[in-house]
Amino acid sequence: MQSAEIELKLPVDDLQALHDKLDELGFQVDTPRTFEQNTLYDTPDRSLKAGGQLLRVRQYGDKFVVTHKRHPDDEEPDSFYKVRIETESEVADGPALAEIFTRIGYGPTFRYEKYRTEYSHRDAPGAHLVVDETPIGNYAELEGPTGWIDRTLNALGVDPGVCLTESYGKLFLAWKKRTGSPVENLTFAEIAPVLVGA
Repeated sequence: MQSAEIELKLPVDDLQALHDKLDELGFQVDTPRTFEQNTLYDTPDRSLKAGGQLLRVRQYGDKFVVTHKRHPDDEEPDSFYKVRIETESEVADGPALAEIFTRIGYGPTFRYEKYRTEYSHRDAPGAHLVVDETPIGNYAELEGPTGWIDRTLNALGVDPGVCLTESYGKLFLAWKKRTGSPVENLTFAEIAPVLVGA
């Protein structure tokens, strides 16, 4: 399935307060807190990244999904929102697909993990809000029409000025720069020892 993905991220300082607020606003939990592993694939010369594309295999619970993302042809460079054209499909065997990618020249380049809780609201079919607990902090992502994103931010009492459009890869690189960490992936196993030693 291909669609335009419009989203914003925001940092979350208090997870319980956010969950309580979402409940108060009538959001329902579609998927309870679930562990998620993501692996990005690219050529050795990073041709996909250079072209503004992403190829990912995600394991979410026991489900595998392959995703390709690209910039829209008519992208507005100064947009407040992150907009990507996303094509994705559930696959039966994620490790087999990873082997195929590797055999045709697309090797793993970056891994990131999180615990994700998915919400939706009956008044906004197709839109959703997710809460991600990552090794470098907690974030919420709002995905849907821009008007719904704006209304939801307002209902949550969030200043749009704190919102982000960066990917988890870019947030990880910024964290590495701030901390001087040598770790290569945004995984709990790699980052936990760094945080304990901090």
